[in-house]
Amino acid sequence: MKFDPTKLSGELNRIQKEFGEALEKIRVEASAGGGMVKVIADGHGSIISIKIEPELIKEKETDIDMLQDLIVAAVNEAKNLAKTEAQKEMQKIVGLPIPGMFPDNLF
Repeated sequence: MKFDPTKLSGELNRIQKEFGEALEKIRVEASAGGGMVKVIADGHGSIISIKIEPELIKEKETDIDMLQDLIVAAVNEAKNLAKTEAQKEMQKIVGLPIPGMFPDNLF
C-alpha cells in the first residue's frame, strides 16, 4: 500500500475540525468551599463563569485571602476537568489515546 499524504492531510483536517467543535460544546463545573464558589469552563479550559454565593461575601468578617483561595481552587479544578473531558473527546474521535496530546501547560 502506497502512502498518500493527501489522504492523511484530509483525515487530520477532519479530526481537527471535529475536535474543535467538540471542545466548544464541553462545559464542566467545579466548586470549592462546599459549593460557595462555582466555576464553569469550556473544553478549551477557558473560564466561562465564576459564581460566588452572596452569603459568602455578606459577612463583614469575610476573609479575602480565603475567598481568593476558594476561587483559585475552583478554577484549577474546572481546568483539570476540562482537560480530562477534552482527552475523552479526542479518544472518541481518533479511536485511541494519544500520549502527551495534552501537556500540563496546555490548560
